[in-house]
Amino acid sequence: MSKKATSGSNAIIRMLVGAQKATPSPPIGPALGQRGVKSMDFCKQFNERTKKIQPGTPTPTLITVRPDRTFSFVTKTPPTSWLLKRAAGIEKGAQKPGSEVVGELSLKHIYEIALIKQQDLHLQHISLENLCKTVIGSAKSVGINVVP
Repeated sequence: MSKKATSGSNAIIRMLVGAQKATPSPPIGPALGQRGVKSMDFCKQFNERTKKIQPGTPTPTLITVRPDRTFSFVTKTPPTSWLLKRAAGIEKGAQKPGSEVVGELSLKHIYEIALIKQQDLHLQHISLENLCKTVIGSAKSVGINVVP
C-alpha cells in the first residue's frame, strides 16, 4: 500500500511496511525505483531502524525523495486498529461494528495504546485524555467493548 504526493520538488511516498521485513520486492522496490532510489539502501536502513520492534509489526512510513535521488524517512507507530486487535487477542474486527462484539479491553489497555500513539509527532499536541477517547472510538468501530 503506497501513496505518492509531491511537495515542491520532493516526492513523498507513504507506505505500510512490516518492521524488520523491508525487501526490494513490491510494493517498496517499484515505488522507490521509479523515483531513482536504490530500494536496497532503504530496506537496510529501515530494517536497522526497526530492529527493536517486533518483526512484522505494520509500520506506517513516510519516505521523502529529493531531486538528487537521496531520501530520508520517518516511521510512525502501528495503526490503532492493529494495536487494539493485538491487545484483545483477535485476528479481525467485527463484520457489523456496533451490533457485534468480537473482544473486550480494559481502560488500562486503552491508556497503554494512547501512550504508544502519543509518540507520533503529529499526535503529541493532543492530550492523553483526548487520545484515549479517540482510541475508545476506534475500539468501538472494530467491535471491541471497553470495560472499566
